[in-house]
Amino acid sequence: MIRFLKIFLVLFLAFSTFLFSKDGNFVDIILSNLQRIYDHTHRNYNAWNTLAELCDNFGPRLSGSENLEKSVDWIENKLRLEGYDSVWSEQVMVPKWVRVHEDCEIVYPRRKVLPIMAYGGSVSTPDTGILAEVIVVNSFEDLEKNKGSVKGKIVVYNPPYEGYGKTVQYRWLGAVKAAQYGAVAALCRPVSPMSLNNPHTGVMHYEDTVTKIPFASITEEDALLLERFQRRGIVPKLFLKILTRDEGFSPSRNVIAQIRGSVFPNEIIAFGGHIDSWDAGSGAHDDAGGCVASWYVLKTFKELGIRPKRTLRLVFWVNEENGLEGGKKYAELHKYENHKLLFEFDSGIFPPNRIGFTGPDTLWEKIVDFKNYFSKFYPNVEIQKGGGGVDISPMMKLGYPGGSLGTDDKGKYFWFHHSHKDTPDKIDPKDLNDCVSIIAMFLYLYSEIL
Repeated sequence: MIRFLKIFLVLFLAFSTFLFSKDGNFVDIILSNLQRIYDHTHRNYNAWNTLAELCDNFGPRLSGSENLEKSVDWIENKLRLEGYDSVWSEQVMVPKWVRVHEDCEIVYPRRKVLPIMAYGGSVSTPDTGILAEVIVVNSFEDLEKNKGSVKGKIVVYNPPYEGYGKTVQYRWLGAVKAAQYGAVAALCRPVSPMSLNNPHTGVMHYEDTVTKIPFASITEEDALLLERFQRRGIVPKLFLKILTRDEGFSPSRNVIAQIRGSVFPNEIIAFGGHIDSWDAGSGAHDDAGGCVASWYVLKTFKELGIRPKRTLRLVFWVNEENGLEGGKKYAELHKYENHKLLFEFDSGIFPPNRIGFTGPDTLWEKIVDFKNYFSKFYPNVEIQKGGGGVDISPMMKLGYPGGSLGTDDKGKYFWFHHSHKDTPDKIDPKDLNDCVSIIAMFLYLYSEIL
């Protein structure tokens, strides 16, 4: 019996030593690869150069536009040349709304041409335009109080900026609310904390039961000017001419590239951004930056020769801005595949400060410990509950986990959002590299540890 116990003890200690060594080697490999990822993503500014090339060569990429389709062609060709395990595209029918002509001018009490951008989906004015008096309101409650004075006028919304989530309701519902009381058109200051004499576009909403009226963004400065006139007892008068076309739906496509997992190739981590933008600026922050950062994540793994356990799938979704058709098509085609995570980056290129996660508590308990791994590189990046994105929302509604990267924009993202100011010069190349790095680290840990 004593001899048996001695043999058992020796075998137990040997096995324990093996397990400890195995775990130790595993952790060493993880930490070594995180260091390699960090070093590789900071060796040059190639990611920013690719971003600038995309934005400069193709400009704004509104769904249905030639610019978008040319950029999709360019991306797919680049991905094929880079030699990933699989590269393909999937057709998506997207809405095609076209901005034709815009003209807005104060004609009383003095003449002043106003910068203007119709909201996406806006109907046209009559071909000859509209000449009408203005009523300025600061809220929907203010509109309700003055509903008897709205008929036949142009409603101008001048709400204070109280964060994007709260203030965007005026862009989304403004035309419907104004039309209910007989307005002939509506205008709204930008959903932005800093206008800089710059209108901002974006998607809007109509209801079939309410007359559809033209709706557009003017600058904060001009909304305030019109309000000052009104407070002095002056009723300003505007000439407004907006011509648009709704051309139905047009073919586009999502572009996908992937590296197959080394151990669990049928378990997928899909990540990316949306390649479409509004027809203003060149969509650098929203969301060329998110697309290029995600692209360079996959590129980093390939160039380093790191093949994670699970398949990494890069997706360039189309039509996030005015329809979500790319996200819906992806869910339709891939909902039965074994997705371990959907991850979207669409928060602007600034210093990364948080990774959000939505999923089962059993996964959260493991993910929250990831901070211990990358704290050496990004001690200020927190891991928080609550992550996702518009493009991945159809998959998340089916029960798949979702994640996203948040950035510390110090309030600046909405300075540029959906405007002519959203260009590559607003992006710091180092911030872009940091975003590439932290996404790559997180996805690598997710693949290897969970």
